Amino acid sequence: MKRAIFILAALLTNVVSFSQTIDLQKMLAGGNLMYGPSSQVKPFDEGDKNGITCRDNVWLKDVDFSYGTIELDIRGRNEFLKSFPGIAFYAVDTSRNYDVIYFRPFNFKHSDPVRRTWSVQYMSLPQYGYDRLRKENTGQFESEIIPNPKPEDWIHARIVVAKDSIKVYVNNMDKPSLSVRTLQGRSKGMFGLWTDGTAAEFANLTITNDK
Repeated sequence: MKRAIFILAALLTNVVSFSQTIDLQKMLAGGNLMYGPSSQVKPFDEGDKNGITCRDNVWLKDVDFSYGTIELDIRGRNEFLKSFPGIAFYAVDTSRNYDVIYFRPFNFKHSDPVRRTWSVQYMSLPQYGYDRLRKENTGQFESEIIPNPKPEDWIHARIVVAKDSIKVYVNNMDKPSLSVRTLQGRSKGMFGLWTDGTAAEFANLTITNDK
């Protein structure tokens, strides 16, 4: 009886969540990742971090995302202007037509306070790149992460995407490190791991679609 009431309530509110724990290593072994020859995708294991390492964008076959929550562990590099790990979603294609949440680890603890505010970024390509957003909407689409992670450490990201907003929580903090409005009105598309031609590790990916 209680189960029936729960199902009825979910139907009445029209919100049903479908959660996927995605084994990136299994997808790699099964040929279910799309990437170019420069990506250098390999399996990666370190303690409880079981995933892949790559040097360019990697797209997940048959994994679409609309609204919901994305959680994963990410490790970039403490190399100035040479590390931009994150995720891409709402992709129409794999060139430059998608939304991105990404990190700049080299800015996490930078001595320049302005650079620290450039630690996590949202952009919506091709129209709204980081440079245009920084110029026209200073401080609105990028932010500092507090407390500041170590640039060389793993970070855990929880990205909550709603119809009109995106919130990014880092390392299980209750307060979002970044809270922005969405741009361009996209609502579904392909999902990928984004590095913009730099090296990073990704592990423990879970995607929850709210429908």
